[in-house]
Amino acid sequence: MGIYIAVGAVALIVGLLLGAAIGIAYRRNVAEKEIGSAEEQAAKIVEDAIKAAESKKKEALLEAKEEILRNRTETENELKERRKEVSRLERRIQQKEESLDSKTDALEKKNELLDQKIKETEELRDEVKKTLESHIAILEKLAGFTKEQAKDELLSRVETALTHEKALKIAQFDEQFKEEADEKAKNILSLAIQRCAADHVSEITISTVQLPNEDMKGRIIGREGRNIRAIETLTGVDLIIDDTPEVITISGFDSVRREIARIALEKLIADGRIHPARIEEMVEKARREVETTIKQAGEKAIFETGVHGLHPDVIKLLGRLKYRTSYGQNVLRHSIEVSLLSGIIADEIGADSTVAKRAGLLHDIGKALTQEVEGSHIQLGVEVAKKHKESKEVINAIEAHHGDVEAEYLISFIVQAADAISAARPGARREDLENYIKRLQKLEELANDFKGVEKTFAIQAGREIRVMVKPEEVTDDQMTILAHEIAVKIESEMDYPGQIKVHVIRESRTIDFAK
Repeated sequence: MGIYIAVGAVALIVGLLLGAAIGIAYRRNVAEKEIGSAEEQAAKIVEDAIKAAESKKKEALLEAKEEILRNRTETENELKERRKEVSRLERRIQQKEESLDSKTDALEKKNELLDQKIKETEELRDEVKKTLESHIAILEKLAGFTKEQAKDELLSRVETALTHEKALKIAQFDEQFKEEADEKAKNILSLAIQRCAADHVSEITISTVQLPNEDMKGRIIGREGRNIRAIETLTGVDLIIDDTPEVITISGFDSVRREIARIALEKLIADGRIHPARIEEMVEKARREVETTIKQAGEKAIFETGVHGLHPDVIKLLGRLKYRTSYGQNVLRHSIEVSLLSGIIADEIGADSTVAKRAGLLHDIGKALTQEVEGSHIQLGVEVAKKHKESKEVINAIEAHHGDVEAEYLISFIVQAADAISAARPGARREDLENYIKRLQKLEELANDFKGVEKTFAIQAGREIRVMVKPEEVTDDQMTILAHEIAVKIESEMDYPGQIKVHVIRESRTIDFAK
């Protein structure tokens, strides 16, 4: 029994081994077949690829041949065109060479003729030279001058004639330049005046206070005059209480103090309580009110003129000019007007209008201090400008606007002109009738003192004087000298705003009768 089991096990193992061997053989066979099939497919792919490459190669070669053929055709066409162009240029060069040859031949012929002419000219020049030398010898013998002496004499006469002609031309150009400059200056100034459009009414400087009734005068005076003394002490002005009904006149050299007194009086009259303590309180309120007004006036002035960057102290001084007058003309309005005129004139002539307006606004700044500090308004104005580091142009304009020093900058001349326009225009400054008549009479008397003057007439409100001269005593050449001498005498002996035109007239008449 055990033997059968062992044989069966052996048989089973042998069977398993045979099955495994058969399976392996089968797989190997299948694998070999698949490899063979893959090799066939690979060979076929390679063969197809070779065929495709051959086809592409043929197509590329064909395209290359076509491109070469096309390039060759284009090159041949281009060569043909270039050959044609070269041939055309060769023909033009040949034609030019032929033309040049013909011109060269003609030039050679002309040179031959020219050489012949030069030779003839030299021969003729030698003959002329000999003739001239003989004539010069004859002239020297007749005139008694050598050649060099005659040359010097001729040059001297020519130089004299040229000097005279040059003087005439200079005088002519100078006169023409003056006329053109005068016309242009008039146009610029008239345009500036028109554009400025300033107020033409002078201001009255008298301060008065209206009273509600006559009894108020006694209350203002107070018991034993204590109220009026308190007002005069605190404000620094004099109160004039006379027989004028319901009016009190305020008198004082300082217009700011006068304004403080006026406002304080009006407040006291409106309040009704008038005693020293109340007076002191109202004066202080009026002083603060005036200071505020001064500051606002200064700020309004710089806003109106467009001048910026001024120091607050300078703005305050500008505001004080509101209460300052010169010949009845308000100085602040005058300064604003000069600033605007200076800016317009500067724009017209191409100068710096910003600096011109600044200098015009500050040119009379010293008048805000003349009632408190010793010195002229020009000196004080220069000190203020230097203290607040104004430019050299502005300082020189302030210093030179009345001609006390020489004007060094164009801005200074502009401010001088604007100041004269503002001060001299009609209605700018008050002048009473008596002084006005005296000024006209003195103007005529100055001109009458000169020899040869027949009559004088002061016209245009003293802006022009016409002088009639005796024609038998004053010649045309002497008229110019006479006009200049009269102008110099007026400048040295009279004070006047603006300028005065001196017009000298000489008239000659010849009378005959037909019978």
